[in-house]
Amino acid sequence: MSTEPALTDLSAAVLARGGELRAGGTDTTARQRSGISPGPFTDLGGVGHLRGCSPLPGGGLRIGALTSLATLASDPQVRDGWPALAVSARAAATPQIRAAGTLGGNLLQRNRCWYYRNPHIGCLQKGGTDCPARAGDHHFGVVSGNGPCITPHPSTLAMALLTYDAEAEIHGESPRSVAALYGDGDRLHHADHLLPPDRILTSVRLPAPLPGERAACHRATSRAHAEWPLVEATARLALDGATVTHAAVAAGGVARVPVRLTEVEAVLIGREATPELLAEAAATVLDRCRPLPQTGYKTTLFHHTVLEVLEQAVGRPGGR
Repeated sequence: MSTEPALTDLSAAVLARGGELRAGGTDTTARQRSGISPGPFTDLGGVGHLRGCSPLPGGGLRIGALTSLATLASDPQVRDGWPALAVSARAAATPQIRAAGTLGGNLLQRNRCWYYRNPHIGCLQKGGTDCPARAGDHHFGVVSGNGPCITPHPSTLAMALLTYDAEAEIHGESPRSVAALYGDGDRLHHADHLLPPDRILTSVRLPAPLPGERAACHRATSRAHAEWPLVEATARLALDGATVTHAAVAAGGVARVPVRLTEVEAVLIGREATPELLAEAAATVLDRCRPLPQTGYKTTLFHHTVLEVLEQAVGRPGGR
């Protein structure tokens, strides 16, 4: 008989204690240390069946929510079949964080706004009535979107999973798209995702891979290592010769939530992947930019990041 704690018991414990769930602990520990998340915490670490990858009928893959980023970056079946996820996991954070951080924790982490992270300052994310970043220092804020909170969601893996139309499995509920965890972002006034605190993300489902698909992830940061990206993008492409037959592109750091760049995809599909085409496709992101007073630099950075990731994905140096 299994000695693992039941998920229903864990979610009930969270409600009874008034705390929150903890996965790898890389974010909850930081928030606990800063004083904005005092706990108590209910650890998911003992639920072993939430770890690892298993095949699905039809060629898909289920990934447990406690699977580490390091595993996603190094697992041969993920690297070969779902390269956009593998390269994005490899790009995230530091080796130490990747070893401890989990898929579920990355998807459901809290934002990095310094006003939110300061226990002495009120904000929408902590039940306040306004966003102090909007009138304050917001040079890491969004360049697209109209919501009252202007801090981008930091999940690199959510961005990658958008390119697969991946599904999230929630204990006791029907699967929903990963995109539905966040909505359009304008609703995220008091949280960084739409999953209720008593619900447990158990796994993510990926569809069967495309034959010969290629992928790349590119992050624009203010320093070379151990830095949160200012802008990041992931591209997943399939080519027949030089013609793009499939394109899925997503970006992070530019809006309240990771976003799928359907305008870029529409330009690419069915056309020859020339440098001119890639430049035309990347330039379409400029139309969605509505920068704040301090985020105008992200307009150019967003454009250049998308162009770079497309160039890598079609096979330029650094692409897969």
